[in-house]
Amino acid sequence: MRQNDGMQISDKLAQQVQFLVESEKLKAVLRRNSPAKSERCENSAEHSWSLALMALIFAEHADQPLDLLRVLKMVLIHDIVEIDAGDTDAFDAAANASKVDRENRAAERIFSLLPSGQGSEFRGIWQEFEASVSPEAAFANALDRLLPLVQNFQNGGKSWREQGVTSQQSRGRSQPIANSSSALWEYACSLLAEGEQRSFYSPAKENPQA
Repeated sequence: MRQNDGMQISDKLAQQVQFLVESEKLKAVLRRNSPAKSERCENSAEHSWSLALMALIFAEHADQPLDLLRVLKMVLIHDIVEIDAGDTDAFDAAANASKVDRENRAAERIFSLLPSGQGSEFRGIWQEFEASVSPEAAFANALDRLLPLVQNFQNGGKSWREQGVTSQQSRGRSQPIANSSSALWEYACSLLAEGEQRSFYSPAKENPQA
């Protein structure tokens, strides 16, 4: 037991509180996307909350049965490594080259703040999301790709235009949605098509690999 401001708390609870306080830093990690109908950038904690809400709303559209609690754990935990690693923009090739290494180092430090059993569980959930093999991970990743698509569509392609993103790039980034939900993929395709019609994207590059 430890004493904290006159209160006796267990070592386990002290570690959990430390992790919780550390997780507050996710609210200071800014992303390139803006919330729907907003000019400001969202932070990674807001992004995770939105994915959790989407999971509750859209679970019925998954192509396979889901353990919804596991999906919720996944979307709430998946970006916590950004406390150390920062948010890596999907269309920044240079930043993505070091993303895995940066995030693995962050996972080692941050999840080790928890009691060992709980830390191992959380890291396993994070790794499952990254692998995107289980039905739950595939669905969580689908939501992670759908949210910025919806946000950009609602904001007139704001971050797409700012970054020079083409419709081909956006479609490629959205493709994992099809691996988990045919209904959500059909909806995503409708947004992609209308975004093209409304000129939300940059013109296609002559050499997409350039």
